[in-house]
Amino acid sequence: MAAAVTAAVSFPSSTKSTSLSSRTTLIAPERITLKKAPVYYRDASASGKVISIRAQVTTEAPAKVEKVSKKNDEGVVGNKFKPKNPYTGRCLLNTKITGDDAPGETWHMVFSTEGEVPYREGQSIGVIPDGVDKNGKPHKLRLYSIASSALGDFGDSKTVSLCVKRLVYTNEQGEIVKGVCSNFLCDLKPGAEVQITGPVGKEMLMPKDPNATIIMLGTGTGIAPFRSFLWKMFFEKHDDYKFNGLAWLFLGVPTSSSLLYKEEFEKMKEKAPDNFRLDFAVSREQTNDKGEKMYIQTRMAEYAEELWELLKKDNTYVYMCGLKGMEKGIDEIMVSLAAKDGIDWLEYKRSLKKAEQWNVEVY
Repeated sequence: MAAAVTAAVSFPSSTKSTSLSSRTTLIAPERITLKKAPVYYRDASASGKVISIRAQVTTEAPAKVEKVSKKNDEGVVGNKFKPKNPYTGRCLLNTKITGDDAPGETWHMVFSTEGEVPYREGQSIGVIPDGVDKNGKPHKLRLYSIASSALGDFGDSKTVSLCVKRLVYTNEQGEIVKGVCSNFLCDLKPGAEVQITGPVGKEMLMPKDPNATIIMLGTGTGIAPFRSFLWKMFFEKHDDYKFNGLAWLFLGVPTSSSLLYKEEFEKMKEKAPDNFRLDFAVSREQTNDKGEKMYIQTRMAEYAEELWELLKKDNTYVYMCGLKGMEKGIDEIMVSLAAKDGIDWLEYKRSLKKAEQWNVEVY
């Protein structure tokens, strides 16, 4: 960067003359706006005399460039309803969407909002369960990724849907523990009231580019935001939006009876075979060629070269939602692939995150 340098020259008191003027200004090739910088001192020689030069180098502060988001975040509403003033919706539908032999129950539920909770695909809402905690205080809210498009399952923008797994486990004392909010939600009957907060979140918003490649990696109920994306892409008509890119979904579950929204996704694939790819990873029932269990990263490894080529494009977006462990497995796949091109994967992933092309919501 060009800089202006001002040098103040001090001579010893015994010096009578010198070929240097007592104050000299040196200008670099291009003069720029000045910004104060540290003062430096250095001894120099002029006509055989030692002199002391004090130089202050000034440089131009880089212009602040406002970052333009690649996400469809225009007009996004955040926190319209807060815990102290939640919206009261009603349960319209609540149905179990896992088989009876599945390891755990997952339910799909629809709540009325009357259009008062305007959300966008990829956002979340909070739910405050009824009752009080062990200290006699109202329960705190729990956040859930929204599983419906902005139009809602009924297409009238007056509902919001969730995908919730009933949490039941045995603690170290051998006691059965039930998750407060998940059990509250899974037990809801149509007509029951629900206290809703939000909507919140911008991390998982869809990209603006309708020609983008969107790679979706979900485990279990992490499928929720991807169902909302895919409904908008393939089941709805929008005057201002038509998806012409590629949506590629990887869904990992323990058993085939745990595959969530399977029929919906298969219909989407039939409807848009050139724009939608679908891969399941069923860990307890499927294995790869080496006999290893088929986790989501195991399935992705079958397409590793193709996925890496996609990740080198600036209009490819990765969305990951679900169990935290899958990110490490995916990193292991990409490290060696990136190394073939002389690229440090972890550094490259950081650049993708900065460009909003690597989006993670794990737990």
